[in-house]
Amino acid sequence: MTGLPAPTRPDPVRARWEPAMRLALAEAALAPARGDVPVGALVLGPDGAIIGRGHNEREAVGDPTAHAEVLAIREAADVIGEWRLSGCTLVVTLEPCTMCAGAIVLSRLDRVVYGAADPKAGAAGSLWDVIRDRRLNHRPEVVSDVLAEDCTAQLQAFFDGHRE
Repeated sequence: MTGLPAPTRPDPVRARWEPAMRLALAEAALAPARGDVPVGALVLGPDGAIIGRGHNEREAVGDPTAHAEVLAIREAADVIGEWRLSGCTLVVTLEPCTMCAGAIVLSRLDRVVYGAADPKAGAAGSLWDVIRDRRLNHRPEVVSDVLAEDCTAQLQAFFDGHRE
């Protein structure tokens, strides 16, 4: 025993989503300029191309449904030309809430990849698990904790600035 920490191996499940999560973080960074919480989301098509993007706009447009996920899903559906987003992946910086989890299930996304957990309102495993509820007719795969520290830091910096 040398006293050195054991080398960490890359996580193949999460590492493949890191580039997309970095783009979602950049999208989230657009929200605070208009008073919104920095949450960003992307919808990736079956080929990995971005077909939808969004950041929180509730304050900016006065719409309680203007969450990053909902906006990205709407744009992706518009690009595809239908509401079914089979084969697509949603990448979002914060664990989806119940409203967004419902939209994810109803849009038939194959997968949800998120960064920071939301123990107060998360509906992908933290507080509820709407997305994987066996009573529903569609259950997307959930990949959590992708760049979680970066996603949490972005949110924390926003809220720290509001408390000052």
